[in-house]
Amino acid sequence: MNDDDLVFKALADPTRRALLDRLFVRDGQTLTELESGLAMTRFGVMKHLRLLADAGLVVTRRQGREKLHFLNPVPIRSIHDRWIDKYTERRTAALLDLKSELERDETKEKP
Repeated sequence: MNDDDLVFKALADPTRRALLDRLFVRDGQTLTELESGLAMTRFGVMKHLRLLADAGLVVTRRQGREKLHFLNPVPIRSIHDRWIDKYTERRTAALLDLKSELERDETKEKP
């Protein structure tokens, strides 16, 4: 499985997305902090974190006896640049041109 496949697989699960959201809000959380508020076992959260780490979306660092989890946004940005940005640029520009044209026409029609 290539790196993009691992990232897409990791992002496909709502629990894993919730974990990433929690790390986005406050990076460097312990497993205990991440599992609080989730309706699953500690082991279940560990499995999700392992998949996120395999995809490169979460990295860990030991600090004393604690293992801290950090968000790594680089894989998501790589997917954005490869799969989203190049497809939306022309469409976005076209929509902005259309909006401008419609607004120009609207101002011409007002008495």
